[in-house]
Amino acid sequence: MPAPKPQMKLGLFFEGGGHHVASWRDPGVDVRARLSLEHFMQIAQTAERGKFDLLFTADTNATFGADDINVWQHVSAVSRLEPLTLLGALAAVTKHIGLVATMTTTYFEPFHIARFFASLDQISKGRAGWNLVTSLASSEALNFNRETHVSHADRYARAREFAHVVLGLWDSWEEDAMLYDKERGLYFDRDKLHFLNHKGRHFQVRGPLMVQPSPQGRPVIVQAGQSDDGRDLAAETAEVIFTVQQNLDAGRAFYADVKRRAAAYGRGPDELVIMPGVMLVVGGSKAEAEDKYERLQALIAPELGVRQLSSYWGMDLSQYPIDGPVPDPVYSNAEQGRVKVMLELARRDNLTIRQLYTKVIGQRAHRTVFGTPVDIADALEEWFTGGAADGFNILPLTFPRELDDIVNLVVPELQRRGLFRTEYEGTTLRGNLGLPKPLNRYTRARQQAGAAE
Repeated sequence: MPAPKPQMKLGLFFEGGGHHVASWRDPGVDVRARLSLEHFMQIAQTAERGKFDLLFTADTNATFGADDINVWQHVSAVSRLEPLTLLGALAAVTKHIGLVATMTTTYFEPFHIARFFASLDQISKGRAGWNLVTSLASSEALNFNRETHVSHADRYARAREFAHVVLGLWDSWEEDAMLYDKERGLYFDRDKLHFLNHKGRHFQVRGPLMVQPSPQGRPVIVQAGQSDDGRDLAAETAEVIFTVQQNLDAGRAFYADVKRRAAAYGRGPDELVIMPGVMLVVGGSKAEAEDKYERLQALIAPELGVRQLSSYWGMDLSQYPIDGPVPDPVYSNAEQGRVKVMLELARRDNLTIRQLYTKVIGQRAHRTVFGTPVDIADALEEWFTGGAADGFNILPLTFPRELDDIVNLVVPELQRRGLFRTEYEGTTLRGNLGLPKPLNRYTRARQQAGAAE
């Protein structure tokens, strides 16, 4: 009997009224959507109807993009709900779809993160995931008693230790630790509750965590680093990686590099799911889809585009001719990997400043695919079968309309080709992603000791 055909994984990156920077100005978008629970409930239930693996929301403890009130006035990024509160509410109106949120290792403590996500994992019965990031917006520092971030290298050193502490706290309880013995008055087996007693360069954490394991063992760790430090951290700790590439060759190179790095940490290729971000614009024809996109592009004022690109570039680009070549960036203490992707695009296609911000600011440098459901399925299949992706993190142009088109038109085409599920395989995020359930470190040590006797 032939082996079943591999199937891609799909995440839905949800973002208020849509992912295009001007989506809030679209006539079909609710301008208050970013603060509306009913809006997000509709998105979650539509994505679950489309059998998506997970919902994902990004976050920052400041405003995304340029730290400039003149920019904020023209975008919707100044409105943002706290993600764990929102995902806790969405857990109650969904049954299968994973719930993944971003929380930074730069300004939280490991115990916070371990407790927040273990709680969401219990509430959702094993559907939580943590997107592990170091803070990118330099203005975040100003909200946490600092003038600037610590250096890029130091942020990643802290993040690596942070991840190890969180994983250790999630192992506080072995799976069969709870006795619930009313007759003897014993709530748990004390031999199966463990204190971490971590003492490192950045953290000193005793433990234990007060939340027991969920049906998936522990939350899934997601990472999105593009830089060399980010790739290495992802290879060591992540189970899902969100990526930013503009072309197939770059996608293949990233995919091979991170899988190779993971192998150096003793991890198999199936322990890591790589999901490039892609904005999908659906139309009755490619021209119709492009026209839909261009109507939003026309709403990006030149001063907004230049200011937003300047925030990435670490310099004021308004001093350069807008229709002149893109200068080299001043690599800041923020998103180095994403800036490199933008610069490579500018150099490859010989873009001007105006052309570059037009291409990348609307969707924050993610690849955009236009066309009919068949065109879009072709594009996704090429990357999936071509060694560049295990699946995709989907960015709809607008909500809810574009998500409806993806679920009603694109997903059925992928299913027709046998590239995507028609029903959920499991009841947990790990089960649907095909990731192994991790074995508690103390249980493993006990088993190994028993085998050695």
